[in-house]
Amino acid sequence: MASAAQKRIKSISYAKYGYMFILPFFLVYFFFQLWPLINTFIVAFQGNGSETGEAVGLDNFKHLLQKVSLTQEENRKVLGIIPADDDEIAALTAKKMQGTIHDDFVTAFKNTLILWFGNFIPQILLSLSLAVWFTDAKLKIPGKGFFKVVMYMPNIITAASVAVLFMSLCSESKYGAVNQLLHSMGIVKELEGPDRDVVKFVSGIWPARCVIMFIQTWMWFGNTMIMLMSGIMGINPSLFEAASIDGASSGQVFRKITLPLLSPIMVYTLVTSMIGGLQMFDIPFLYHDGTVVNKDVSTVAVFIYRHFHTGQKYQNYGYSGAASVLLFIVTLALGSITFYMNRDVDAIAKKKQRKELQKQMKLQNKQFGGLSL
Repeated sequence: MASAAQKRIKSISYAKYGYMFILPFFLVYFFFQLWPLINTFIVAFQGNGSETGEAVGLDNFKHLLQKVSLTQEENRKVLGIIPADDDEIAALTAKKMQGTIHDDFVTAFKNTLILWFGNFIPQILLSLSLAVWFTDAKLKIPGKGFFKVVMYMPNIITAASVAVLFMSLCSESKYGAVNQLLHSMGIVKELEGPDRDVVKFVSGIWPARCVIMFIQTWMWFGNTMIMLMSGIMGINPSLFEAASIDGASSGQVFRKITLPLLSPIMVYTLVTSMIGGLQMFDIPFLYHDGTVVNKDVSTVAVFIYRHFHTGQKYQNYGYSGAASVLLFIVTLALGSITFYMNRDVDAIAKKKQRKELQKQMKLQNKQFGGLSL
């Protein structure tokens, strides 16, 4: 029998102190994350600039997704070649602006996908190769800790510093280190003058994209490598020992043991990389010469920032909010598809079997008057 003191001690609940400790987190989350998210959805259905308070419904989404183009006659009216009244010109000008916004958004979304795929595929291949290499017990690699630190260091460098570094290296002037190297190799003939043919690593289309892909891969492969290494080190070593005793090759061990058991970490890496890739902002925004962002590397996040802060006549709050909501929906959909495709089919089948057995047991209990035999 428990004494009165023991019963009193058991009745004391310390749960309230736990709630008190985590309360600051929820307050900070509400003010700095949850409310901005809710406000983004509100702004997405409102007007732009000084007309933000006016509800426009789905118009902002239609303008972003619906292609609008002026006919040749309408373009001549906007340019003043064909006479038209002020109301018609204003309507045609607004229509032309909507078409420009749609084209900019589609281009930004296409750039986002290109830059993400272009940096994620080499990043995951390099990180997985290095993670397997560093965790292989058969290989006695000297200085593993040093290499891990060096490979992770680009992840902690600020984006502004990285952008300035690669802007200097890839400059299209005669002082650009990469173009000077190409000139010494005979690939670039002239660095200055009317006949100069430098590679446009900053203002070009694919050269600029390739540089940004390389930057993103270089900055993040160390972080991905560390996560994959932690996943491999969490696998039971006895499995690798048994495979070695059975005479399995390194490729067979990788395909049959490492990859299947590494799938949870791989899913996490894929989802986090996808979220970060779709929200890519800093390097595409900072990597440009002068004040104009290269349109061919401008991402959806850059589109949102430019229309929110640097609208032409006024800030396009509604378009920025609508683009944010669309990006949120695309991220949610792709994340759900990723989790669905990588679900544990065996665990789901076993769970269904348990449910069926429970149903059968309940039916049997009812047949015997609710008593189990």
